[in-house]
Amino acid sequence: MAKLHVKTGDTVVILSGKDKGQKGKVLETSPKEGSYTTYLFEKGLDKILKKVGEECTEVVIAGKAEDRAETVYEIADLCYHVMVLMAEAGISVEDVTKELAGRHVVDHKVKQEYMK
Repeated sequence: MAKLHVKTGDTVVILSGKDKGQKGKVLETSPKEGSYTTYLFEKGLDKILKKVGEECTEVVIAGKAEDRAETVYEIADLCYHVMVLMAEAGISVEDVTKELAGRHVVDHKVKQEYMK
């Protein structure tokens, strides 16, 4: 069975929709049998990582071909598989956002060169 990081009784924050930002308790979890997402979780980390790698390559190929529609399509696939990896690894969007926020340090010399 899929390894779930959200369990019945957990408190969660709703990330989108009309109830965005509200907290609530998880009443039940049930992986959808036969879904691709469930399949990935059942196969485990190695399969998920393989798919992330494949999607990275497909993004590069589409980008190099300068095919906007295909690039968008492949980026969506990559994002999906990265989110599956995040769930498998117990990494939240907040974890990533915090990491990115810490990287917003601009080297003043680089900034000066860029502004010329």
